[in-house]
Amino acid sequence: MMEFIKNKKIDVRKYTMIISLIGIWILFSFLDKSGTFLSSRNLSNLFRQMATTAILAVGMLMILVDKHIDLSMGSLVGLTGGISAMLMYNFGMPWWASIIITLFVGAMLGAWTGNWVNKGVPAFIASLGGLLAYRGIILGISGGITVPVSDPIFRMIGTAYLPKLLGLILGIFSASYIVYTSLKKRNDRITYGFKVKAMYKEILILIVYVAIILAFVLTMNSYRGIPIPIVLVLSLGVIFKFITEKTQFGRQVYAIGGNYEAAKLSGINVKNRTLWIFIISGLLSAMAGILFTARLGSATPDAGNSFELDAVASCVIGGTSLLGGEGFVFGAILGALVMASIDNGMSIMNTESFWQYIVKGLILVVAVYIDISSKKKK
Repeated sequence: MMEFIKNKKIDVRKYTMIISLIGIWILFSFLDKSGTFLSSRNLSNLFRQMATTAILAVGMLMILVDKHIDLSMGSLVGLTGGISAMLMYNFGMPWWASIIITLFVGAMLGAWTGNWVNKGVPAFIASLGGLLAYRGIILGISGGITVPVSDPIFRMIGTAYLPKLLGLILGIFSASYIVYTSLKKRNDRITYGFKVKAMYKEILILIVYVAIILAFVLTMNSYRGIPIPIVLVLSLGVIFKFITEKTQFGRQVYAIGGNYEAAKLSGINVKNRTLWIFIISGLLSAMAGILFTARLGSATPDAGNSFELDAVASCVIGGTSLLGGEGFVFGAILGALVMASIDNGMSIMNTESFWQYIVKGLILVVAVYIDISSKKKK
């Protein structure tokens, strides 16, 4: 079942996306005569801006892989962000208690949606109901006014930076770990008689990975250090990469999306898995809500509007199939970076906002077309 993850064709799509991202950056750096786009300050802001969408995309990935959709994510970001701010500002709760309660609320609302899906309500309708209901709840409990964040520690979640020395140590550790695991995996494959890449190709790929990691760390350190939101996104990426690729739960989610009937007949508890992916989706939406509120320093009733669409677009651009069964965690995160880069680059160029919607819409349609076309060829 996991063979498709190692499939050469999928790898080509992943590399194509990275090349596309580099192409977008080169294009904007060429069009931006002021040199702002590739400045360390702007790149730091770009990574902080993409964090919320990236966290939502990780949750949406598992939903799409299972052939569902969660349209309530954006409203849940607004609701949970508002709850966390009100618990601190209106009720005087400490920041940690506010976070725990907010995450619990997010998980329970995810379970609420998943429960309706298991009862036969299409996920599109169940989550659309959530989209409307959660927006109404936050308008009702906040009175339609902005709630400020009163706790400075809570704000640090969205605005602080990792100390530069610690960031450099983490970068070197990450690069060393990638080199070690890649070479170990190669040796294991040779031991068991599997085909491996030529050694020069392996070394070339590793050099590219190490160069990207060190360039990222040095660029961030040339400003204020690695933003905490990005540390959170990368940590979640590693955790969910492990969950989706190495655990029985992850394999079963892919199996359900790949062939529902076969998965059911093989004894997989489909309803249980469906419930859990919606709980995870709700939990990650609450995390995104906390991060978004912490970054802005306040919670507004309209926060999170259309975020679910950005999450879907990030997943599809990142290689997740709307037909189910295929998708990669870091692909979804890269997709979020592509979306944020387009937003950021067009904003720097003072492009009219309607053009941003048009461009992102066209990219989404092309990405879906490529996905469907590649499926038909298979």
